[in-house]
Formats: sequence, structure tokens, C-alpha cells
Amino acid sequence: MDTPVHRVCDSYVDSYVRLEPTVATELGIPGHDDRLPDFSAAGHAARAELAAAALREVAALEPVDDGERAAKAVFTERLGVELEAHEAGLMAGSLNVLASPPQGMRQVFDLMATETVDDWRTIARRMAAMPEAIAGYREGLRHAARNGVVSAARQVSKVAEQCDTWSGRGAEPAFFTTFASGGPDEVRAELDAGAAAADQAYADLADFLRGELLAKAPAEDAVGEDVYGLWSRTYLGARLDLREAYEWGWAEFTRIETEMTEVANRIKRGATIPEAAAALDVDPRYLVSGRSEFRDWMQRLSDQAVADLRGTHFDIPDEIVRLDCRIAPPGGGAGAYYTNPSDDFTRPGTMWWALPPDKDEFSTWREVSIVYHEGVPGHHLQIATAQHTSDLNKFQRMLAWVPAHSEGWALYAERLMQEFGYLSDDGNLFGMLNENLFRAARVIIDIGMHLKLEIPRGTGFHEGERWTPELGLEFMLTRTISEEAHVRDEIDRYLGWPGQAPAYKLGERLWLSAREEARSRPGFDLKDFHMRALRMGQMGLDTLRERLAAL
Repeated sequence: MDTPVHRVCDSYVDSYVRLEPTVATELGIPGHDDRLPDFSAAGHAARAELAAAALREVAALEPVDDGERAAKAVFTERLGVELEAHEAGLMAGSLNVLASPPQGMRQVFDLMATETVDDWRTIARRMAAMPEAIAGYREGLRHAARNGVVSAARQVSKVAEQCDTWSGRGAEPAFFTTFASGGPDEVRAELDAGAAAADQAYADLADFLRGELLAKAPAEDAVGEDVYGLWSRTYLGARLDLREAYEWGWAEFTRIETEMTEVANRIKRGATIPEAAAALDVDPRYLVSGRSEFRDWMQRLSDQAVADLRGTHFDIPDEIVRLDCRIAPPGGGAGAYYTNPSDDFTRPGTMWWALPPDKDEFSTWREVSIVYHEGVPGHHLQIATAQHTSDLNKFQRMLAWVPAHSEGWALYAERLMQEFGYLSDDGNLFGMLNENLFRAARVIIDIGMHLKLEIPRGTGFHEGERWTPELGLEFMLTRTISEEAHVRDEIDRYLGWPGQAPAYKLGERLWLSAREEARSRPGFDLKDFHMRALRMGQMGLDTLRERLAAL
């Protein structure tokens, strides 16, 4: 890998994690775990200049082989769109309910080592750094506001509520104080002081958001076509025909809704989709009582998938066999998410499940396909395989994150499990179809709400009206069977993270079309197609389309 393009990519990662120490922790790159990022205007400027300099350097290089050509294409596309977002002020103004600095700085502590006294001393130093990091973040938000970039009031208020939870102002105990309580007595004073400082920093952030930023925040949630288009390219790695995608989303939603109606009738003769869901919710075959029991259930299901698929459908090396399943700390949104293993695989990949705090009984029929989505053959197989592939540089293995690629693959993986025979039970199949229906609805209402598009005739829902957040919520509550708390979280997510939610179905669409194209070529082998594709690492959809066509 000691060739010019790969050297630039590797060097960029080394420099980037010095500016983004929480990313270093996420990736398992040592030496940065006691620090937090600088989210002030100066910190954002430093990241933008790093990206610009790397782009200039790689542009001057002629790739020496096909591997370098692919690496250059991925690196140029990813840093190029990131730099555009920087220049538009979107990075400095980043604030939403799911994926912005307040969540990232809190969640990184979930990944930190806790085995030794020195590990806890590192944790104490990082907690003690929180007031300065939060102060820098506030300054960055003020800078963005002066340039006219402020998240909508909905996002400001909701993130303030999250900060209340983490600081201990809500019904839950303070996150950092609780976390620090598990540390050893040898560093008790440092841990207690660091935890108190971090808890207070989040309380101060909540006060700032309500007391200063909220007054500057627009009431309008929709970001409009120009901003949406930039965010969409960030999450897709492709220039999307937004109206074509909107129309396709409706067609896909209708197709899945029809299939769900057929399965509902098998579950309970003559049942509607909600009636079938209600029947499954009380069916003891699908009920798990207790949070730890739910965690054990998903661990067993995940372990079984790894054991069954290894060697038959996928090559899964020893280093990535382990996948831990854990319950996420309270305060974030509902649902499941995945965190990657460390670079040396000493910390395994982890599937996290955020459970409602007031719930202690769970219906597994909704969740089976999500375990496959987050684990194997979904995110864990995809992300860990790329990390394990020696032919990729550091950027390709660890930093080339593209939601349409990763989420598209994970949704495709759910469908694969149906094809492999793992969703033959109608209840579990119904759950998978429900997830697909939900992702199709995301395409419709994410694009529809932000562009205020008209609802088409023949859809049976407020035909001829234009989308609003209220209509988005009503649509999800009446045309899907997801739980209300989840749906409300989802609407907040779409409005604060424009362009990301459609990436699931749009990415899946590309994976499916590329597979069908490959099937038409002589000698097609599905396992070989999958493994060669996964070993390419993540990339934007435009680049992926070209690379898959060459397999």
C-alpha cells in the first residue's frame, strides 16, 4: 500500500483523527482518548483546510493501478462534498436529534476501555475536557448563526431535552456521574470531578440552546431544495433526481403495502395490516419480558446468524466473528444502531438497542430482521470486512462512510435473509416487510417535507395537499404500524438530518439492480459477488455503480 494515492489517504486519516479525537476512539486508533474535538469556528476551519489540502495533493497524482484509481475516486468524492458542506456553513451549525456533536461527545464514552486504572484515568481527563469542548461548540453555533445557519427550533428544543437527560435534570440519573461510579477508588476524586464537570457542561448547553439559540432558530423545518440537494449528495454519493426518487418511493411503498396485506391475511384471515400487528403483539411466541432477556435474545439470534452464514454464504474471518449486543444508555432516540470494531479488532463490533424507558415487554417479530440489518449479514459484516481488507488504505477501511452504501447494504441484507430462508415464519416476515415499508415511507416524506411536494392523486392520503411535518406524522401513524414513540422520534430525525433517511431504500435499489445486472454475466456466483463487493469498502453510489458493473 506504499504508493502515492494510498499514502495521501493514510496521511489524511492520521491528521484527521488528531482534529477529531472522538473518531479516533470510534475507530480504535490509540493516543487520542483523553481529548474531545474543537467545534469552534477555528476548529471547523482547520478541518476544512485539511480536506482542501488533501484534495489538492491527491488531484496532482496519477494512480499507479486500478486499486489507486478506485481509492482516488472515493477520496475525491467524499472530501469534495464534505468541503462543500463546510463552505455552506452546515458543519459549524450542525445540531440535530441524532447525529451531531452533542450526541457524538456523549456516545464516545460507550466505546472507551474500562479494564485498568489507567483507562479510567483517561476517561476522567476526557470528562474534565467537556466544559471546554462544549464552550467551543457553543461558539461554533454562534458563528454559524451570524452567517444565517441555525437548525430549526424543533431540533434546538429536542436536543436541549436530550442534554437535560444526560445532565441528570430529567427522570434519569446524570449520565457521566453514573458512568464514573463504575470506576476504581484509585482515581475516584478525578472521576467524580470530571463527571461533575461534564454533567454541568451538558446542563449549560441545554440552557444555551433554550436561552440563546432558540430565539434565532427558524420555525420552518423544511430546508428547501438547494440545501437538501447538498445533504443528499453527502449521504448518497450521487446526484439524485429528487422528484423521480419521490415518485419511486410511492411506487415502492404501494408494492410493499400490498405484500404486507397478503401476509396479514395469512396471519389472521381477513385482517388488516394493523390488525395482524395487534395479533402478533400478544402472541406469546414473539414475546420477551425484561431488558436483559431482550439483550440475550438478540445476542443468541446474532450469534446463530454468524455461525450459519460463515463459510456458506460469506467468508467471515476469525477476527470479526464476535459481535456484542448491548442495551444503549437512555437519552438518545429509539431503535438500534451499530458501532464498528477497533482497527486491531481488540474491541468488537457492537449492536446497540435503545429501548423505551417505560417498557419491559418486547415483541420480537418486529426486531428479527433488524438484528440481521445491524449485525450479520448487515452492518457488522460489511464494515468489519472492509476494515479487515488489507488491499484498502486507512481512509477506505475506516473513514469512507456513505449511508446509501452502508444502509443500502444492510437493508439489502434483510432481504437476503428472506432469500436464504431465515424469514419463513410469517410473523418475522411481516416484521421485515414492516421495516421495508417504513424505509419506503422515509423516501416519500423526507423528500416531500423538505421540498414541500404535492401528495399525488390515487394515494389515499390528503391527495393534492403539500407535505408538512404534521402530515408526515399522520402518514407514519396511519400508514405504517410502527409504535407512536418511534414514529415521533423519526419525524424529528428526518427534519433535522435531511437527505439521510432515503439513503436506505435508494441504496438498496442500487444493490439489487447491480446484482441483477451481474447475474446476466457468465459464471455469476452470488457469494463471490458479495465478497468482492464488500472488500471494495464503502463509496458513493455513483462510484459503486461503476465498480459493481466491472465485477
